Amino acid sequence: MADRHLIDVHVLLVRDNDVLLTRRRDTNPIFDGLWHLPSGKLDAGESVLDAAVREAEEEVGVHLDPADLRLVHTLHVNGSGPEPRLGLFFEARRWTGTPTNREPDKCSAVRWFPLDALPDRLIDYPAAGIRAYVTETAFSARGWVRQTATL
Repeated sequence: MADRHLIDVHVLLVRDNDVLLTRRRDTNPIFDGLWHLPSGKLDAGESVLDAAVREAEEEVGVHLDPADLRLVHTLHVNGSGPEPRLGLFFEARRWTGTPTNREPDKCSAVRWFPLDALPDRLIDYPAAGIRAYVTETAFSARGWVRQTATL
C-alpha cells in the first residue's frame, strides 16, 4: 500500500438544481468519455480553498471567491487510483464568468446535469461525492477493508 494519501478538491458548481460536469478526454480508455466534476490535487503550499478556486478557473474558466465555497462532503477513498485519497467536495452557488472548456486536451465537453438525473458514465469517485451532497451526508469512506486487531 502507498505510504501517503493524495488530497483532492472537487467543485460542485450548482445552478438551480443542476451541477456542472466535464467529460474527460483521456488516453486511458477506462476513463475516456466519463463525466467528472471540476477537480484536482492539492499542490504543496496551497490551501484547499485556493486549490478549488484554481481548479475551477483552470478547467472551466469561472472565478470563485473562497468565501463562497462551502465544504459539503469529505470522502476517504481507496482503490480509485494507485494511492488512497481524501476528497473534499465544495459547493459553489456564486461565481463570475461562463463555464467553458478551458482544457480541451483533457476535456471533451462541459455540460449541466440535473442533480437527480446524472449521466450513467460518471466516474464513481465524484459520483459518490455528488450523491452525498444530495443526501447531505458529511463524510463517507469507500474501498477500505476493516483491519482486525491481532493479539
